[in-house]
Amino acid sequence: MSKAANKVLIVGPSWVGDMVMAQSLCIDLKHREPSVEIHILAPAWTAALIDRMPEVSSLIAVDFVHGELGLSKRWKVARQLAKQGFTQAIVLPNSIKAALVPWFAGIAMRTGWLGEQRYGLLNDVRSLDNQRWPMTVQRFIALGESPDALPRAREQVPPPALKTSASMVSDLRLQLGLKDSAKILALCPGAEFGASKQWPAEHYAKVAEHYLNLDWQVWLLGSAKDQETCAYINNVIDQQGHELAGKTSLPEAVDLLSCADLVVSNDSGLMHIAAALSVPLVAVYGSTNPRHTPPLSHNHKIAWLNLECSPCFKRECPLEHLNCLRQLSADSVIKESQQVIAPHVGKRP
Repeated sequence: MSKAANKVLIVGPSWVGDMVMAQSLCIDLKHREPSVEIHILAPAWTAALIDRMPEVSSLIAVDFVHGELGLSKRWKVARQLAKQGFTQAIVLPNSIKAALVPWFAGIAMRTGWLGEQRYGLLNDVRSLDNQRWPMTVQRFIALGESPDALPRAREQVPPPALKTSASMVSDLRLQLGLKDSAKILALCPGAEFGASKQWPAEHYAKVAEHYLNLDWQVWLLGSAKDQETCAYINNVIDQQGHELAGKTSLPEAVDLLSCADLVVSNDSGLMHIAAALSVPLVAVYGSTNPRHTPPLSHNHKIAWLNLECSPCFKRECPLEHLNCLRQLSADSVIKESQQVIAPHVGKRP
């Protein structure tokens, strides 16, 4: 009689970029054990990403309120999961709350980093050494391996690879009135984390002007919170761009990014999505560290000054000058962009 396939529950993160990087864990699990069944417990909005991960069997959507313990909700979800035969839970967030559902569900093997002293809630507890696993994605993948496995080198990490539908992309472009006769520069000037990740809008406008002069079209992408920034950029370029921030859903943003000829983005969720779509990308870093959360593709350049005061990982600049981003010139980012698109020149009329 053949052994039943492992059925793994991954408790997913609540940030877009982290959820994209979690796909590397799913790909790695499937590569090492093709019969493994992977399910992800995460907020409902993550369906926009998980639906594009062929390695994942299903999303178990939850509506836990951020910051709340929500014991009764977690217990109710766990009682349903207890009937589904999970052999292992891999808990990616480090909070106590994130470990409650697998514990309540009685899943036999509950793996995660120690985090908030989660002894008992987890029974396969790992101690995180930031020097051994400097990248977030390395930490995710390590939880899918045995405790004595050596850390993966960057080149051994399977990159995320989100899937899109060409017909859906075509229909969306038609719906939004976006032509396909010119090359596309997609700008992502927002960052949910805070102002310390946001390259100045005037710099983005200079990049846009450069490519408009080359007869490219410019798409301005982001959430509703980024509408003011995108409107400012579009005003500077005499309304020649397409303001899409707040007018598209996350699934639509994924589809639109998939057809870009170049993406310039802050260190944000959209940056990680662009990397997972393997489109040419320039990722702009300020207060954060590209050695910690780099774009996981082979088709990118990083723009980072690496000042003495960075990375500080603060939401607002503690020195109140934001030099890590203000002093990063548009010309330097344009230079990086020219290098990343060079192998693709001539592919689109």
